[in-house]
Order: sequence, then structure tokens, then C-alpha cells
Amino acid sequence: MQPLPVPCPAHLVPDATGTHAFHEAYRNAMAHHAVFVAIESEPGQRWTVKADTLTAGSGHTVADAVNDAIRAAILRLVDNREADFGAYTGPVYFMMHGVRTEERARELAAALHAALYGDLEALARTVPPAL
Repeated sequence: MQPLPVPCPAHLVPDATGTHAFHEAYRNAMAHHAVFVAIESEPGQRWTVKADTLTAGSGHTVADAVNDAIRAAILRLVDNREADFGAYTGPVYFMMHGVRTEERARELAAALHAALYGDLEALARTVPPAL
């Protein structure tokens, strides 16, 4: 399995639904010293977005300003009921439950992945400040 490109197009974000698929995607990110990102199907046709920077290794850092922007975007999604209350907003692990469609989950995951590499453009476009 190849590492995800940065920025990662939404259609390439792995579906890590189920234990085997999750472990495979997570191990792949670790093997390539890359940020883990994936979506998972939930009961009731909802989706979860997950990201984890630990897989990228100790050399990967995320600036405080980037973490602040990601946290603010996730909180806007919760306030707008695009993600369920109780989302994890970092600074190392990020998770949003209750995303209504696979397409939106992929879009959010791709934007989050790019942001964790310092590119906030997709996140600003995907979750605009005036949501």
C-alpha cells in the first residue's frame, strides 16, 4: 500500500471501517512515517473522520496556529451539527463522529490531512469561518 499524497484528494482517503481495515491503514501510515487519516462507516449511515499525527513520528510537528485553526474548524462543524458533540480536537488525535455522508467525510478528512501538514487552504475552503 502506497502512502497518501499530500495534499490527499478526498477519493484516496481510506475507508477504515472494521478492525482489519483500520489496523491496515494505521500500520501503513506508521510504515511511511505519515499522518494517519481515514473515514469509518457508523451505524445509521453516518461517518467518522479520524486523524492521528503520532504515526508520522517525532520529527513531524504541527504549529500551534495550525492546531488552533483545526480546532476552530471542528468546533464550527459541531456548532453547525455537521459533526456530533464530543469531537476530539487535537493536538495529536482528531475525530469527528456523525458526519452525514461519505462524500462530506472524505472532504473533511482530506482537508484535515492537508492541514496537519501545514496547508490550511483546503480546511478554510471546506469549513469556512462564516459557516
